[in-house]
Amino acid sequence: MADRRQVLRFGALAAGVPAVLGAAAPALAVAPLDHHGGGDPRHPLVIGHRGACGYRPEHTLASYELAARLGADFIEPDLVATKDHVLVARHEPEIGGTTDVASRPEFASRKRTVVLDGVTVTGWFTHDFTLAELKTLRATERIPQVRQHNTLYNGLFQVPTLQEVLDLRRRLSRELDREIGVYPETKHPTYFRRLGLELETPLVRALRRAGLDAADAPVLVQSFEAGNLRSLRDDHRLRAPLVFLTAAAGGPFEDPTSYAEYLTPAGLARLSRYADGIGPDKSQVIPRTADGTLGTPTSLVGDAHAAGLKVMPYTFRAENQFLPADYRVGTDPNAYGRAIDEQVVFLRTGLDGLFTDQADIGALARGMAFARA
Repeated sequence: MADRRQVLRFGALAAGVPAVLGAAAPALAVAPLDHHGGGDPRHPLVIGHRGACGYRPEHTLASYELAARLGADFIEPDLVATKDHVLVARHEPEIGGTTDVASRPEFASRKRTVVLDGVTVTGWFTHDFTLAELKTLRATERIPQVRQHNTLYNGLFQVPTLQEVLDLRRRLSRELDREIGVYPETKHPTYFRRLGLELETPLVRALRRAGLDAADAPVLVQSFEAGNLRSLRDDHRLRAPLVFLTAAAGGPFEDPTSYAEYLTPAGLARLSRYADGIGPDKSQVIPRTADGTLGTPTSLVGDAHAAGLKVMPYTFRAENQFLPADYRVGTDPNAYGRAIDEQVVFLRTGLDGLFTDQADIGALARGMAFARA
């Protein structure tokens, strides 16, 4: 029997990936991304969204490592803060849905209700736990009804710190003989700042300590808050590339400018003063029609490129329920549809990268999209 310690460490990384997807070829080296463009348009980045969360519980070292081994150029940790101001990787500060905290009687009294960016949320929050306490918890699958396979790994993996993710990035770059990038997102920076746990300083400190604060470093820092990016650029003097995330509706928290306004030619020109790229909802690149099928590309990619900004939309997933109606196969919402074909269509709009829950699909789609180019 395999050493359980090794299984616990990285979760039998190569096991459990559906054979129908095949083996992914190694991804190409990461090309620079800076204010002046750069990179190879034929080789857009494959970004492992929360790691390889289509195959492992999200934001675990196992998920990040599997993404890199399946062909991702970048791994993406979402960053929140602990009570003792350590950055850890969780999609949200609320951890009731991504750890086993709800089953831990010693932490039952920590459950409470907060107002998170104007929304009332009840649960357990990272900022009510020290790092040592968080390390006693174990990750669980966030959407078990969709990804039952991932529940096999419930209870095996810890909540990783940013430093552990950066250490993993360095090790994998050496082992795979190609540069693996890291694509951290600051989650709810205004919320954490008001708690006295601002995210910018520890993030910048960690990147500098790792030698990643440079325009051509294999790092991209992203945020849904424009003010957060401006602070990173102007106040903290971060030189690493910055990416502004947008949603299909609404706007950044406590920002009078909507996401739609940010994505106009004038808005993109303003963004280019401090940002290097945008991360739109994929529907802002190619919307869906009234019947749910894939529509006609917008002008966003061309407009952003004209402003000197890269375009890396989110999120590409393999399951039918996440696909356009004309790319679904069968009627099971959790079965795989024509995810490769969907990504090929998007890549041919001129994207500079894409976020995918299944990095092997992204790597394969990239090769197919430019096979005859």
